[in-house]
Amino acid sequence: MLRSASPSPVRATRPNPAADIVEATLSKREKSHAAGLMRVNHAGEIAAQGLYQGHAALARDATIQQQMQQAANEELDHLGWCEERLAQLDSGPSKLRPIWYAGAFVIGAASGVLGDKWSLGFIEETERQVSAHLSEHLQELPENDARSRAIVTQMRDEEEQHGANANAAGAARLPLPARELMRVCGKIMTRAAYWI
Repeated sequence: MLRSASPSPVRATRPNPAADIVEATLSKREKSHAAGLMRVNHAGEIAAQGLYQGHAALARDATIQQQMQQAANEELDHLGWCEERLAQLDSGPSKLRPIWYAGAFVIGAASGVLGDKWSLGFIEETERQVSAHLSEHLQELPENDARSRAIVTQMRDEEEQHGANANAAGAARLPLPARELMRVCGKIMTRAAYWI
């Protein structure tokens, strides 16, 4: 919890997918836009930590709890990769990271109270929306920013796998109003984290 929400750097346990890619020359505008997008991705990873840890805290099935903890560990790598890329872009993470974490933890724990199938359903829908969001970022990132693209691609692939794992573990399909509320909250976070 402290590693996720605190401003101290997070160290990934796996190699950064961009480690062997040569840094491209980006214009000031391209660099700023790439940093904004990576700050949004970093904020999303902070929220993912809160969600997974909130769900895991109340998971009733030990296997599901372990699955959520494994996903949280992968998300922690994503967090470290985003922080590293932000530093390379002469930028930093969102100043609102404690808010992103706390809000997501409460939502994760609240859905966990409803039971594992709803908690898994929430994770599946979250990962579906996050994967779509990361695909949009791949369209928006500067074409020659291969480093950011490598990180975002790896993140998207793993988010899709987390969603598939939740589905396979028995996720319930969330009602449309819940899915729409999640989408709206995601847009608010995205807009705020891009700038702050």
